[in-house]
Formats: sequence, structure tokens, C-alpha cells
Amino acid sequence: MSNYGADSIDRLSIIDSHTEGEPTRVILDGWPPLAGATMAERQRDLSSRFDHLRRAVVSEPRGSGVAVGALVTPPVERGSACGVIYFNDVGVLGMCGHGTIGLVRTLIHLGRLTERSLRIDTPVGTVGAELHDDGSVAVENVPASVHALDVRVRVPTLGWVTGDVAWGGNWFFLAHAMPPDEARPTAALGPSRREIPLTLSQVGPLTERAAAIRDALHADGIRGANGAIIDHIELVGPPDRADADARNFVLCPGAAYDRSPCGTGTSAAMAVRHARGQLALGARWRQESITGTLFTGWLSARGDDIVPSIRGHAWITGETVLRFEANDPFRWGMTEAVA
Repeated sequence: MSNYGADSIDRLSIIDSHTEGEPTRVILDGWPPLAGATMAERQRDLSSRFDHLRRAVVSEPRGSGVAVGALVTPPVERGSACGVIYFNDVGVLGMCGHGTIGLVRTLIHLGRLTERSLRIDTPVGTVGAELHDDGSVAVENVPASVHALDVRVRVPTLGWVTGDVAWGGNWFFLAHAMPPDEARPTAALGPSRREIPLTLSQVGPLTERAAAIRDALHADGIRGANGAIIDHIELVGPPDRADADARNFVLCPGAAYDRSPCGTGTSAAMAVRHARGQLALGARWRQESITGTLFTGWLSARGDDIVPSIRGHAWITGETVLRFEANDPFRWGMTEAVA
């Protein structure tokens, strides 16, 4: 892949934040302009011409597999404050709930937010955001939908796993950490079939289980609408907090898990519960993360669409300039240099 404009890039200014534990890295300046009249076109341009910069920003040695980058662009829709393209160490993302909350906190920190509410253009649609008096940010996401309920997939190490395929700005397969009727140990399948509690001490086994489910979905050709790849796996279970309704573990594209309750994952989960008659419009849903943090969510109707909103807090963690020296063997990230 060509490193278009690589020789002209020697620094990028960024602000880091975390939203309920999950980091966001907002790129402020230094990135070459993207071509495209829509955010989807700009996202494709980023992937085709500037994938080396994506890797350099979020991959080692400057970043980590957990970091989510947020490239701010001029808006494409009238009335929007800006556009944004999210990405991680694997590639671009459609939408990012925690990243949007982090972006709003960054704009506040910079003094660029003049109103308490704003619109932000993303590759999958325009979202809304509103600042509340307690410092939290509520994000009105793109419409969520359920593609299929009770989908069964055969996982080599687990046997049959049942889950739901839903869209919340990204594609998700949502399954219980181990459904009660499938939790009985089976000697032929080995110990990996055991029920795994949704605790930080079990991140390794949970990651292994979620990755196995994702691989099985891909192998069986189970997709979202229009053949879309399902790249997020959400394992759900009972909460630990008294003020939460459920707890989740979300494996993002790649090998990193979401430290926050996952904004798009919470959106997908609410859409599933609404489709099952378990969550009414306007009712509050409190989603706990694997780290114990919380998003509050709710659903609204917009015509025939179901629109999820999530609310949480973000905190600024750093401001810096990333430098890219010409003789650095890892100038564009360790992945490329090692490959």
C-alpha cells in the first residue's frame, strides 16, 4: 500500500481522553485533507491513502491495541459542527459511542464548543450530542436495528452458541457468556465450554471465547445486512452493580476488548431487548462494562426507526505531539515494520 504524502508528515497534534475507561485519541491537526463529499467517501480515502497514518497513531510504539483514533474533519451536512472518522489498530470503524463522548469533551477542553448540543457527521450517519450539567455527554446515535434473533453457530471449542445479530453503528453478535441450557460441561468439548464469569480476572478466557465465536461466524458465512461482516462480539450477563441492568464484555475488531460499556454495543443490545418486548421506548437501560463503569441508554422512535441514545462521562488524559522521524523503523507503526 502506498504511503501517500508520507515524506511530508513529521508530526500530528493529538488530545487523549478516556470514556468510562476506554481511550480516545483525537487528531487535531497535521493530517492531510481527505477527498470526498460524504463521510463514507472520506473514510474510504483514509483507508486507501492514509492507512499508514492510522497505524502510526494507534499502534505501537506510539499507541496500543486499545486506543481508538478520531480524525476530525469539516462537516458534510448543514448544521453539523464537524465530521469524524473513527479507527483502531485493525481498521476504520463505522461509529463509536465512547469516542463521540470523548470527542465532545475534547471540543469543550479546547473551547470550541459554543452550544450545549451539536451534530457530528460520521461515515454511517449524523449523530447528536448534548452536554449535561453534571459533565456527562448524551449521544443520540444512528438508528439501531435487529437483523436476526436466535442465530445458532457451531463453535469448535464450544458447541452450538445462540445469539442475536444487531446493528448499533457497528455490527454485533450478542450472546450470553454461556446460556443456561448450554452451560453443562461436555467432556468431548473440553473445559473451554465452562461458564466464564464476566470479571476482569477472566479477560483472557473471555477474549478467547469471543474470538472463537467471531471466527465461527465468519467461517459459516453469517453476516449482517447486505453481507456485512460481524466484527464485534458482545457477551452479556447479570450485573455486579446494584444500579445496572446487565454487564457485558465486548471484543472489538482485532484482539482488544472495550473497557467502557461500548456505545454501539449498548445501542445494539437495547434494540434486541426492544425487539423481544423487554425494553419500552423511553425506558432507561443501565449497561455495565467489564471494568464496572456505566452507560445509561434509552430508545426513541423517529418515524419507523428506533434511535438509541447513550450517556456517560469522559476525562482528558493528555495533550501531545506525535513525531514521525524519517529514519524511525517504526515510523508508521510496529505492525508494518515487523510484517
